[in-house]
Amino acid sequence: MNNHRGGMVILLTLVLALVLTIIPIPDWAKMFRPQWYTLVLIYWAMALPARIGVFAAAGLGLAVDVVTGTLLGQHAIGLAFVAYVVQQTSQRLRLFPLWQQAVIVLALLLLERAILFWGMGVSHQPLPGLHFWIAPFVGMILWPWIYIVLRDVRRRFVT
Repeated sequence: MNNHRGGMVILLTLVLALVLTIIPIPDWAKMFRPQWYTLVLIYWAMALPARIGVFAAAGLGLAVDVVTGTLLGQHAIGLAFVAYVVQQTSQRLRLFPLWQQAVIVLALLLLERAILFWGMGVSHQPLPGLHFWIAPFVGMILWPWIYIVLRDVRRRFVT
């Protein structure tokens, strides 16, 4: 029963990240909206690599594509790749202090953005400007707080 409850808590955090992704904000603030779903995925893939991995990331990516109205599979590829990298390095990542983790998270967020950018180019979508690259830096700044909150959630509800 505890395992089921833990899975529901993980799912709820991912759904909350999706909600934060689509919640309306002013146009001027859209470029600063962090990649909530990627940040939450990175945390869970790092904390529980046996439970959250490539397939969960691909499913989350498809959900992001559906709720944001982007090309189906566009986010799935980037998130699956990020989850794979995090899974392979999770034991090392957990040893780093939060500020070093934040720098690595920046690299992962930029990687996900680069794959998304590539997908836009391949599918002949209009390419965004430099503002497209601001969100990963916001995510890096938010990482310590996201890590602390999700760590406390994991310790309390997930076994």
